Amino acid sequence: MADIGIALPDLLRLVQAHLFLSGCAVAAALLVGLPTAILAARNRRIGAPMLGLISLLQTIPGLALLALFYPLLLLAGRASGLPIPALGFLPALLALGVYALLPIVRNGVAAIRGIDPALVEAADGLGMTGPQRLLLVELPLGAPVILAGIRTAAVWTIGTATLATTIGQPSLGDLIFSGLQTEDWRRVLVGCIAAAALALLIDFVLALMESGLAVRSRGRLGAGIALLLTIVAGAVLPIPDRTGSVGTAPGRTIIVGAKNFSEQYILADLIETRLRKAGYRTERRDNLGSAIAYRALAAGDIDVYVDYSGTLWANVLSRTDTPPAKAMLETLGRELAQRDKVRLLGSLGFENAYAFAMSRKRAQVLGIGDLGDLARASPRLRLATDLEFLNRPEWRAVENHYHPSFSAARAYSPTFMYRALGDGSADVITAFSSDGRISAMDLVTLSDPRGALPHYDAVLLLAPRPAREARVVAALQPLIGRIDIGMMRGANWMVDRDNDKRTPREASAWLAAKIGPAM
Repeated sequence: MADIGIALPDLLRLVQAHLFLSGCAVAAALLVGLPTAILAARNRRIGAPMLGLISLLQTIPGLALLALFYPLLLLAGRASGLPIPALGFLPALLALGVYALLPIVRNGVAAIRGIDPALVEAADGLGMTGPQRLLLVELPLGAPVILAGIRTAAVWTIGTATLATTIGQPSLGDLIFSGLQTEDWRRVLVGCIAAAALALLIDFVLALMESGLAVRSRGRLGAGIALLLTIVAGAVLPIPDRTGSVGTAPGRTIIVGAKNFSEQYILADLIETRLRKAGYRTERRDNLGSAIAYRALAAGDIDVYVDYSGTLWANVLSRTDTPPAKAMLETLGRELAQRDKVRLLGSLGFENAYAFAMSRKRAQVLGIGDLGDLARASPRLRLATDLEFLNRPEWRAVENHYHPSFSAARAYSPTFMYRALGDGSADVITAFSSDGRISAMDLVTLSDPRGALPHYDAVLLLAPRPAREARVVAALQPLIGRIDIGMMRGANWMVDRDNDKRTPREASAWLAAKIGPAM
């Protein structure tokens, strides 16, 4: 699997993590949903409101449901003083469990209510108690319908579990999201095919069990149970890492975070390489949003990641002023340490600032050279931004300083934002100054004479625990101040270009070689 930038053991671990998460979510939904279905079927007065509430939860988009559980668990942990993991498995389990409830409850109610009343009367006539009637009559007769609901829940859950990567839970979504951001369609295809294959496999096994129950075939039922147990074993057995070892490497596991664009994948891989050379095992939490990434670091759910000074200044400290870069870094280092015990190890040596960009030819035709010119021409122009910018303090600062009024403003993932500019769907974008596509697409970045946008030095952040570990600090310190803007643009362009595309891992190896012997 090297040609898609992932080794076979890593791919198998993603499949395993995806399967384990989905299985646990369906199991949790069963534990809650089956008693709920029995109660709703027996008591029609409360059954309708319960089904209505569960149906309402089902209408919440899967991505939104996953995102909601992170801050809820974070608040619960702070309120209780307990170490509740707010990132990764637990919020994904809860969200997917809720998402799997509806088909289980609905089919459970239909199975019990659909039993021939004469059989229920016969059971009562034999003197069966309510629990006896449930266990000996209703559940056995309704089992095929109940299992059909479990089949539906399982297929839905396996598909939705690809979104769990956005809250730091490894899944096949890692391949899909990273492939979309880097336009590596092979990764997207592998992730989609693997997720679909898992869904079809589970559906086949449960269908075999369902038909065995329906026709009273012990052979089919036994074969289905045997296959299911085999899949469960595959979901929990250890898989060798890249070195072929399933044991514990010297040192603990360090969790490396990354946001959802090429530069972050490259730098996260560079950090992983340094830590592995220092004897640590590493895990990745990719495709995190800015707010989630920092909160996860402060809470200790991830150990290290790269952020940007302007993002931390506006989002974490809620500052609206724009001091010089050095003063900003000093203030950030001091206040993040005091407030959250987060250590700002230092700047990597380059800035990845927001910069409004247009095609050079279009800017020349319209006479646009800075944000003031852009604001005056904005009623005739369409703006494309990344997914966060329109809700960030930086956009409000631009509005306050320049008062633009674009004819349309639309948010895209970073990759498709550049595509929108290239195909004429947008006239101006909020580009990133370290992006190699600026030069490749012959874009011009517009100056900011009124200083609305802050500096965005790329900085290395450590969570409270690794910040106190000298070996972690020693492993990462050589990165500080060693990556200039030209090097980062080169690495980014290796991943983002259309022809002769490289993987983030290959780009990070190239970057490590450019940095030199200190690596």
